[in-house]
Parts: sequence; C-alpha cells; structure tokens
Amino acid sequence: MSSSDTVLASLDSELGWIRETYTELHRHPELSLEEHRTSKTVEGKLAAFGYSVSRVGGAGVIGVLRNGDGPTVLARADMDALPVTEATGLPYASTVSGVMHACGHDLHVSALLGAAKLMADGRGAWSGTYIALFQPAEEIGAGSQAMVDDGLVTKVPRPDVALAQHVMPLPAGTVATTEGPVLSAGDSLKITVYGKGAHGSMPHMSVDPVVLAASIVLRLQSIVAREVKPGEFAVVTVGALHAGTTSNIIPDRATLLLNIRTYDNQVRASVLAAIERIVRGECSAAGASREPDFEYYGQFPLTSNDAAVTARVRTAFTAHFGPDAVHQAERQTASEDFSRIPEAFGVPYTFWLIGGADPEAYRAAAAGGTVAQDIPANHSPLFAPVMDPTLSFGVQTHVVAALSYLADR
Repeated sequence: MSSSDTVLASLDSELGWIRETYTELHRHPELSLEEHRTSKTVEGKLAAFGYSVSRVGGAGVIGVLRNGDGPTVLARADMDALPVTEATGLPYASTVSGVMHACGHDLHVSALLGAAKLMADGRGAWSGTYIALFQPAEEIGAGSQAMVDDGLVTKVPRPDVALAQHVMPLPAGTVATTEGPVLSAGDSLKITVYGKGAHGSMPHMSVDPVVLAASIVLRLQSIVAREVKPGEFAVVTVGALHAGTTSNIIPDRATLLLNIRTYDNQVRASVLAAIERIVRGECSAAGASREPDFEYYGQFPLTSNDAAVTARVRTAFTAHFGPDAVHQAERQTASEDFSRIPEAFGVPYTFWLIGGADPEAYRAAAAGGTVAQDIPANHSPLFAPVMDPTLSFGVQTHVVAALSYLADR
C-alpha cells in the first residue's frame, strides 16, 4: 500500500464533517478582508488536529505540523466570497444578502482542512513538515501580500515547495495541470485625462477630453495587434469611459478604466509601457491642459508553474487516480495572487485545477457544444460545484501532492 493510500484510508469516515464544514461555509460567506467567522472555524479545527496555529495578515490562518526530518510542504487555500446574489436554490444557499461563495473558496477551505486532518492522523506514513495556509482576500488580489507584509516568511518554516488548487467548471473527479503559465497576470488601471471645459456651443474654446478619450480607446487597440509578437498573448480591455454630465457642456476631464491580461512578465511590462506612451502622446497631440494620471489597482501576479514540481505532482496524480482522470490544463485568462507566497520564500510551486461540474451534465454539454451555456462558470450566481465527488477528490489531490514530497521512501 502506498503512503497516499495509507493516509487516505480513513477519508470516507471523515467526509461527514468535511461536508458539514463546506455547507456551513457556503451558508455564511464573507467578503475579502472580512473572513473572521471563517478564520475562527479554521483555527479551531487545525488546533483540534494538533497543528501549531497562528494568524498572519489579518484573517489569514496558518497551521504547522512538524513530523520529524524531511522536506517542508506548504499547501494553500483561499477563503473569501464575492458580492454576488446566489441563485442556485441549494438547501445550503447563502444566508447573507448579496454575498455568495461563487468561486468555490468554501470548497477549497473544506478540502484543505480535510487533508490537514488526514495528514495529522497519518503521520506514520510520512516525514517532514506540513503547512496548511488559509489566505484571505484572493478576489481582490490583496490577501497574499497582506500575509507577506505581516512577516509570513519569518513566522513559519521555509517550505521546499508550495501547492495550491482551484475548482473549475470541469468534470468532477478530474484534475488538470500544466507547466509554465497557467493563470494570467492581471492589471487594472484608472487613467484620467485632462482637457479644458467649455459650453457645448463653443467647442473652439475647449480641449475636448471626450474626443481625446475616444482617440485613446481606438489607439490602444493597436497594442495587441501591432506591438505584441504573434503567438504571444495579451488582452487590453477598456471596460469603462466616464466624462461629462450633460449634452451641452464639454467637460474638463475623462476617466478610462482598463484591464490588462498577459502570460509573460516581459510582455506585461511592454504592454503597460505602451499604454502610458500612447496616452501621453494623445494628450500631447490634443493639447491637454495637464499630464494624465495613472492609477494601478487590482493587480495580480502571473501564476507560472515550475516544470519539475508540476511533473512530480502530475506523476503522483496519475499513479493515484489513473491517467484518465489527469489532463493537460489549458491556460486560463483568470488571475490569482497565490504566487506571491512562494515567491516571497523564493521556492517553486505548482497550481492545479480540479473539476466541480456534474460529470454526466458536462459530457452531455460537451457533446452538444454547449458547455459555456449549460455549465455555470466561476463568479456566476449559479456556480455550485457538486459536493460529491468534488470534496473527496479535492482532499485527495492535496494529500497526494504533499506526499509526493513527504512520503517515506
């Protein structure tokens, strides 16, 4: 019997409380930086399992389990919910108005708690140190940095590797991994350009920021088409443009809100530089009254998996689940802030995806080419991973990945 089989032997008997934890977390979602109830639940369970527990970064919780000599593995789960009104109709639907676990973080917490319990109970099958890290505020890209800023790297043993997972609208009972970029870097940018206000009947007395903003929007579209090498990925979206209050007043300023996604940090830097260059150039050409303002916010780092770690974990997944359950992950244009944690320690990491969709429903939708329409995606008010086998599978992936480093050999 493998170490994974030994540690996971009692999983079925633990699923009752893991399911209860999941449904309670789903009923009581908490927004980013407000995960106080969730943190208390996590603290209580980790302490009961025998972990050394501490708070880092406000609502962040860390449990450390030392079990002799060997590597140190850090496993992370995010905890926050979204400002979404739930429409799933589940018996354990959110009881908090306008707030929902619409991205599966309640499942992430429950699965990692389940793995933490099994790792504690199965200490005879492995050696080393296991760190279970529960991170706040992933949805706003602030939680991992808050933990780092609060001295994370000095408060826990330095891991040799960091692991994380995310539930996605893929068939439950499957896992997908890939080397290199798996989630894009994300940047949001507020740009304010300044003109000169005037009466709508006297345009010659103005520097029209609406026309200026329109020119900027059109010119920005050339960045991906003409400045990013074919075959490389970038998205530049102008999601909002605000100017003026009424039809006969030319305003004195306009505000643009941009979102940028890239899979390469050099491409990211060049795209951001191109945006600023274009905006400054258009402002100069229009005779703007002052230099534009650039305000970056909602920034997410690139998630790029270490090739060796990913290969090792994939091999372990394949040995445990069989090759039919392990797939090559497609790169996602969504973003995450997990990578700031291993980067703060200077250690490699891998981030994988697990399925949460009903397998039969997914297969039917795939056969009809209607997956996008019929399988609710993350952040949808209908997003609801099937509890079984998703929870059990999520526990197993955490345990199998950790034991690929910690198992006695």
